[in-house]
Parts: sequence; structure tokens; C-alpha cells
Amino acid sequence: MSRESGVLKAWEATVRRTQAAKKRAHSIFGTTSVAHADDGDIDCAGEVIEAELNSGEVYHADRILPNGDYYTGQWCDSFPHGQGKYLWTDGCMYVGEWSKGKTMGRGRFSWPSGATYEGEFKSGYMDGNGTYTGSNGDTYKGNWVMNLKHGHGVKSFSNGDCYDGEWRRGLQEGHGRYQWKNGNHYVGEWKNGEICGKGSFVWSNGNRYEGNWETGLPRGNGTFKWPDGSFYVGYWSKDPQEQNGSYYPSGSSGNVHWDPQDVYNVDFSDCKICLGEKVSILPSQKKLAVWRSSKGEDGVKPRRMSVDGRVSVDVEKPLDRMQMWGGGDMDEYVAGCCSERTSSVGGGGGGGRGDVADYMLGLNLEKEGLGMPAKMPKSSKRQGETICKGHKNYDLMLNLQLGIRHSVGRPAPTASLDLKPSAFDPKEKVWTKFPPEGSKHTPPHQSCEFKWKDYCPLVFRTLRKLFKVDPADYMLSICGNDALRELSSPGKSGSFFYLTNDDRYMIKTMKKSEAKVLIRMLSAYYNHVRAFETTLVTKFYGLHCVKLTGPIQKKVRFIIMGNLFCSEYSIHRRFDLKGSILGRTTDKPESEIDETTILKDLDLNFVFRLQKSWFQEFCRQIDRDCEFLEQERIMDYSLLVGLHFRETSAAGDLIPSGARTPIGGPDNEVGPRLSRVDLDQLFLDPSRWSSIKLGVNMPARVERTVRRSDCEFQLVGEPTGEYYDVVMFFGVIDILQDYDISKKLEHAYKSIQYDPTSISAVDPKQYSKRFRDFIFNIFAEDETNFE
Repeated sequence: MSRESGVLKAWEATVRRTQAAKKRAHSIFGTTSVAHADDGDIDCAGEVIEAELNSGEVYHADRILPNGDYYTGQWCDSFPHGQGKYLWTDGCMYVGEWSKGKTMGRGRFSWPSGATYEGEFKSGYMDGNGTYTGSNGDTYKGNWVMNLKHGHGVKSFSNGDCYDGEWRRGLQEGHGRYQWKNGNHYVGEWKNGEICGKGSFVWSNGNRYEGNWETGLPRGNGTFKWPDGSFYVGYWSKDPQEQNGSYYPSGSSGNVHWDPQDVYNVDFSDCKICLGEKVSILPSQKKLAVWRSSKGEDGVKPRRMSVDGRVSVDVEKPLDRMQMWGGGDMDEYVAGCCSERTSSVGGGGGGGRGDVADYMLGLNLEKEGLGMPAKMPKSSKRQGETICKGHKNYDLMLNLQLGIRHSVGRPAPTASLDLKPSAFDPKEKVWTKFPPEGSKHTPPHQSCEFKWKDYCPLVFRTLRKLFKVDPADYMLSICGNDALRELSSPGKSGSFFYLTNDDRYMIKTMKKSEAKVLIRMLSAYYNHVRAFETTLVTKFYGLHCVKLTGPIQKKVRFIIMGNLFCSEYSIHRRFDLKGSILGRTTDKPESEIDETTILKDLDLNFVFRLQKSWFQEFCRQIDRDCEFLEQERIMDYSLLVGLHFRETSAAGDLIPSGARTPIGGPDNEVGPRLSRVDLDQLFLDPSRWSSIKLGVNMPARVERTVRRSDCEFQLVGEPTGEYYDVVMFFGVIDILQDYDISKKLEHAYKSIQYDPTSISAVDPKQYSKRFRDFIFNIFAEDETNFE
């Protein structure tokens, strides 16, 4: 009798909570018809409970969820599945197709503001073809990728303007046509939401400009034409000092006093690009309150999931747990998952009961061969030794800083991006003498006398402009009051590396042969980085030489490069990857490996997974960069990869995607995590993408891999299904080694002892193919649906 009495009390409690939830929902959704709770409701509740226990069965259900949300439609395994309608308490609504708790397929999402999206969804995101109508009247119809306009689309603005063309990550990019309400229109290239590249602008009065554009205005070579046949040809710039061209009137008519600056000050004054409406909250940010059939103690809040199937880690008010009468192993297993929380990666409870997130997301963290949870690398102190007075290279550092200050600060005319061939001439160099007492052009200093050489100064000045490096910031980073830091040991080539105090720039000493290679390929390098802004090859900012006068007569050549790992994120793992096997492991014992250790190909235990559009762009750019290096007969380059892991446990274990921290609220969470909710926040404001570029600050996931014990040189391990949220940094480095006689001899010698395909020194064409094959094996598209 006691057992029956306990069951009856649980039943009554469930019915009372259901009735209370219905009343709350009725007060929110006044027009929604909700049946009164009577004896029929109890019978219905009994049917619902019975259906809940029949795992895998799809049936129709009306749900008043614990937080007041309302769902009606097809249901399966505690989730919306099939056609259904979900109403949130804030007024948002989705009607359409579901798959295991996620909006998947065609559907319609509406906001309380009156905005709507109707089209395709994937894993909770607006993804595919769809139409968005904003509350202000803006309308976009076209392609979407993860909530962003991406591909071809047409946007009609509420003020009467219209854009028809290509989009990329939420902004106009590629070829497109923008029509203003006043009749003006532009047809041509776009970049980051601005007119940029080549295009034609036509005014309603018949005037026309055809030529180059930059940041929304004419910049570069172009032609302005009038309806009467007059035209102006020249170089365009908003700076009157750069403007240069010729006016050609039509016969005796024409305005010979016309000023080209009128185009900027008058003609473009009312031609602004509409920014459009920002979405207040995205569909993938909406949470689902999950109805769970489970046993356990009272007081445990129900898990909430977003519409893309993610378990919420947000702080929520405690809600009474929905207790259902039922039995069976599965019901007890779910109850166990809801009541047991573990902090380790593998889960802790007996019987395989881990975190509820593991159950919901189907994560198997105990795969055969995976072993212990992955550990966070040991932290280390800041890299490098500060070069202070008494250091053997102190004078060299002073000379370098004096020379950079002289080169960057020297007055020079504003350079056009269109450089003449003479600027790349190997003979184009400037020598400057720095006596200790100073001279007409140099300041006095405390170091010994030296000579300073600038190689192709105009080219590198223009490169810095192309890479958007501010001259004052550049000079301050290298030549400010803070000393440089010398890395502890030289590289394999014998070069020394120095870092600026703010970590933005790296200075590397060079051999004469490397300097010759760079000067030889400088024109091709310049054209390549100018043509492809997303290039992954090293950014070079300056090539210089210090020659000490006196008995030593020592020459030191060095190159200034961007530091790939300059970021607010700490870099936990670093990999130097070539795609070869011979000698491609770190020579440090495990106990000495820390965050600054450069690991190699055979140390790699991850596959890198990028979101679809990023992965496609990555593949295209790797192909372009490798083709460029192959044409320049360059080999022995590598892909430098840095990983910042977003989440770890207190014990130092890496926490896989979907795993949870111990119960107790937000104070127990170990650190920030770039989840897909965080990505949604980025998507709300496309301008925030400016800090995320290909190879820089990239949100991604990595999948852990293990190598078979029977294969000594397995280059890529077997995937385990264990994923980690990371921020990635990567770039192609060491691009100054050509296939010269020394490398050919190295190849011939090592080919006698080892497999010729396993060594680094191979022909540039073969090297490029092997490198690409390897990179495309360890990088993949992230296709996980979080089911």
C-alpha cells in the first residue's frame, strides 16, 4: 500500500504542476486555446507518460513546458520531431520542421517586433534559401549560412534602395548592383560591405565614373564621363595632392574649370550605403525547455536546450523537475544522468552514467585506445630573454632600433599601390652611416659606429601600408622604450629570433642566400599579397642590414615579420607541420613540453574542423599560396598552427565540447568558452568579424586522434569523436628556402638512406603536392549536427 500511495502522490503532483503551467501559458498566450484540466486531462497525461516510455515513437503532443513555453506538434524521445509549433514566453514563435529538438528543414520564425524569417533551417540556424523581413521594412531574399547572408541575395531597404549581388558573412562582397532611390546606381566589385575594386557608377543625370574604388570612393585609375562626350582620365584620390589627371572636353563645349574633388564633395554626398536592421536575437539562441521522464530527488532544475540541440549552460532560476510515473532501465538511466554531475572528461559515476549533456549529445568519451583525458599543456613564463645592457647583442639591438626609426621616420611621398618595376630592382637600396656623435641626418647614440642598409625601401613601405600597419605604432613597437626579447635558442637554420615587447613583430636574422631569395621573389610576393588579402604566407614588413665598422666588419641581415601568435588568447599548443615524416617529432621529453614547445607532424593528435564557409576559403587560399611558392621554386615551408583551448577542468583536463562543469552555478565554470551561442553574438554584429580573419582568432573545433600502435609512422591518427572548442591561429612560414644545390644534394644523400617521399628536401612541385595532401587530411569541414 505504501508503494501505491507514493505513486499516487507523485501522480497528483505531476497533474498539479501541469495545470499550473497551463494557467501561466494561458496568461501569456491569451489567444491560444488550452483545454481545462479535468479528469480527461489526467487520462491524457497518462497517455503522454506511456508514450514517453516508448522510445523512438513519433506522436502528436501538446506541451506546456515548465518555464511557460508552449509546443504543439509531432514529438519523439522528449523532443520536437517532425512538424510542430513552438511559442516562447517572450513572444518568439517557430512553425515548421524539427529533428530531435532542432529546427531542421523548412520553417517560419517570427519575432515580437514583427520581423520574420521564412525558409530553410539547419541545426537551429537560418541556413539555405530564405526570406527575412525586418520590422523596419527591410527585406532580404537569398542564401544564408549560419544566420548570415552568404551567397547570392537581393536586399530591398525600407528607404527604397536595393542591392542585388553576392554576400559574404553578412556583408556585400563580390560582384553586385546597388540601386539608390534617386536613380543612381553602381555595378561592380564589393568588399566587406563597401564598394571596393573595379566598378561603374552612373548618376541619374547621365554622368558616369568607371574605374577603381577603395573604401566606397574612387581611388586609383579611373575615368569620369559626361553625357555630352567630355571625359576626365587620371589617378583619383580624395587627397587633392594625389589627384592627377587630364580633362578632355567634347568639341568647343565642356567645363574646363571643373574640379575633380567635386565628385567627392558634391556628387557622392547623398550616395550612402544603407546598413540595414540588426537582429535582436537569433533563432539559434532560443532555448527549449526539455520535458524529461525521469526519477530522482526534487530540486534539480530541468535541462534547457537551444533550438540547435545544445544543452544550455546559462544561469537559470531553479524550476521544479517534472516527475513522471514510469519504469524500465531507460527511465532510470535518464534519472541517473540528471542527478549525477562529474567534473572529469570521461565522466565518473558507475554504470556509465555521465553528464546529461553526454547523454543528450551522444558523446562517447571512453573510446577504445583514447586513454586518459587530454591534459592542458604546462604553462610557461613569457618567451625570450630581455636584451638589457650587458647582453652580448645589446649594441646590435640599439643599432637596429636606430635604423628602423630612421627608415620609418624619413619623409617620403605618399606611395601608390601601383609600383614601378624599378622599385623591385636588387640595386634599389639605401646606405646610411651612423657615427656615435651623430650627423646631419642621424642622431647621436651610445653604440659603436655602424652602417645601415634599407633594401627596396619603397616596396616595404608600401607593403606596410597594404597590411594596414600604422607607421607610428610600428616605430613605437620596435623602437620604443621597451627592449626586444631574444628567444632562448636559434632555429635550425642558425638564425636568431627577437620579439618586440608587445609581441606584435618578430625579427629574424638571415643568411645572405635567404635575403637574395626574398629580393628575387619580392615582385611576385607583392603582387600575390595584394591580390589575395586572405593569404596565409608570412607578412614581411622590412628587410635591413647592419654593418659594424672597425676591425670586425660584421654584417647582420634581418627581416621584420608579423608575429602570428600575437593575441589576447594564450596559445596552449603549437604545431609546425610539413607533411613529411623523417625527423618530424619534437626532441623534448614529455616532462619538458610546455605551451611554447613547437610540436611537429608525428606529435600531432588532432584534426582541425572549420565551419563550412571558412573551410572552403581555407582550401582555396592554401591552393593559391602553394601555387605561388611552387612557381617561385620555394620548398621546405610549413604551416604553423596555434591552439587556444576554451575550457578546462580544475584538474587541468581539457573539457570536450558538450561536457559540463560541476554543479553549483557559474562560479564553478573554469573559463570562457566560444560556444555556438558565442558565435551567435558575433553574428549579431558583423563588424565584430573584423577581429576574426582566415588564420587569426578563428573559432573552430578540433577532434582528438590516436595512432595505431602497430604503425610507427602513421602521419594522421584515427579520429576518436572527442571534440574541443578552440580558437585557431595558422599561417605558412619559412618561405625563403629555394631548391638550390645544397637542397638537391641533401635530397640525393638522404634518399639513399630513407624513403625519398619521407624527407623534407624534395622538388618544389612534389613538396607542394605532398604539403597540400597532408593539410587537406588534417583540416576538415565541421559537419557535426550536435544530435
